Amino acid sequence: MTRKISQSIIDLYDAYTHGAMARREFMKRLAKAAGGAAAAQAIMPLLANDYARAAIIAEDDPRLAVSSESFETGDIVDLADPSSFTGDIGHAVEAYVARPKDMEAAPAIIVIHENRGLNPHIKDVARRVALEGFTAYAVDMLSPYGGTPTNEDEARSMIGRLDGAKTAQKLAVIAEKLAKSGTPLAKVGAVGFCWGGGMVNALACAAPDLAAGVAYYGMQPPQSEAAKIKAALLLHYAGEDARINAGIPAYETALKAAGVDYALYTYEGVQHAFNNDTNEARYNKDAADLAWSRTIAFFKEKLG
Repeated sequence: MTRKISQSIIDLYDAYTHGAMARREFMKRLAKAAGGAAAAQAIMPLLANDYARAAIIAEDDPRLAVSSESFETGDIVDLADPSSFTGDIGHAVEAYVARPKDMEAAPAIIVIHENRGLNPHIKDVARRVALEGFTAYAVDMLSPYGGTPTNEDEARSMIGRLDGAKTAQKLAVIAEKLAKSGTPLAKVGAVGFCWGGGMVNALACAAPDLAAGVAYYGMQPPQSEAAKIKAALLLHYAGEDARINAGIPAYETALKAAGVDYALYTYEGVQHAFNNDTNEARYNKDAADLAWSRTIAFFKEKLG
């Protein structure tokens, strides 16, 4: 039986994974909350993602064609402080691509990762999207800086140094390229989770070529930016996610004022990252399945 993790510990882990404290401080607080260092070590595997559980759809699934693609994004550098990066900064965003083999062309959906970068779980999500009749482009927004590292702490740190507005500009370039590349009906969608959910919201503000966006528990843009949104939006939120949910009222006000076509669902009693089935402490199958069914129906309606 899965051990019940208290809300205070989940909130502590959420704060750590979103940059509020260093790992040493997190482990110190976790030990105090759990009742000792040994208890903290026992809880950690439940809090962390287990990518051995990620392959719901096998990478060699015969129904899919899997490849990679590179998107040139011009001279946009989305580091908040470019001088902090000592390597060669690239201008191409690499993407893991999955498409159904039995379709000559399928509407394009950009899949945007969490703050851990492009990992096995997000690649698996891309394959799930493809099996629903779309071409999924799971972008690695860290690729201009060497790509997603295997160390999650390092990946979180790298993403924390990105300038969100400029990252949205890069994604807008990708959306424009896809819209002009012959995708059916020239309609492009995007789906993102956590950090990626916030980037879907930011992309919707920045990209007139985006037709439909689905944001899972994503940070909301400023009200002044939300007025620019032309895409249809589907917004999924977790009931036990005070940090993100604090921005919902202002966002809804802005969306209504701008006449945006949107739907918003809050899944009560579930945690931030409830869709991530590699995370034992926060995954909620019922909420994830319901949100996914709504997501696919939304994309099929909006993208054709």
